[in-house]
Amino acid sequence: MADSARSFVLRQTRLAAVPGLPAIRIQMAEEILPLWHAVQIELEDPDAALPYWAFAWSGGLAIASYLRDVPGRVAGRRVLDFASGSGLCAIAAMQAGAAETTGVDIDPFAAAAIELNAKANRVRVSRLRRDLLDDEPPDVEVILAGDTCYDANLAARVLPWLRVAQSRGIDVLVGDPGRRYLPADDLVELACYDVRTTTELEDLDHKHGRVYGLRLPAA
Repeated sequence: MADSARSFVLRQTRLAAVPGLPAIRIQMAEEILPLWHAVQIELEDPDAALPYWAFAWSGGLAIASYLRDVPGRVAGRRVLDFASGSGLCAIAAMQAGAAETTGVDIDPFAAAAIELNAKANRVRVSRLRRDLLDDEPPDVEVILAGDTCYDANLAARVLPWLRVAQSRGIDVLVGDPGRRYLPADDLVELACYDVRTTTELEDLDHKHGRVYGLRLPAA
């Protein structure tokens, strides 16, 4: 599957600079719905997931911009990019000086995209294709969680897992434009960026992408 997934990503996307982050290039598609249809045909699965891996989403753009501006958050540290998609945040972490970075996603095409995009940017990003939310947080120092609050069920699973990570001394950075299921009361805003997304599924192409830390639990 790995070779066919890589071939599919290369056929369906083109390598281009990320808007607002010219130092990063990723394989991107122009429209999500035709690509989604192609994914359904390729997998012979009408319920195949949307191809989140082929676009730069606002939360990921915000995290990547933040790491460009504040590289000390990841420099010399072991980083996990949760729900990595294209690997944008993982690549930004490596460019900011992270010691090592792992991109995690359950989508086989995301795993292929992460590999291709890391190679295009001349950085090394490990890949893990698993749902980590039923497991203990891994042995890392920073977790990046961009664009994980678009779905109620996912958002409800992510926050407790990130809380466990925080309790173990892991630094958590969340990126989001303020979607409906964002647990705003549990977050502290660290930065805000005017970002330009690359998918028509966002209601505006220009959005304010924000980076948050987890608020410390009440004593």
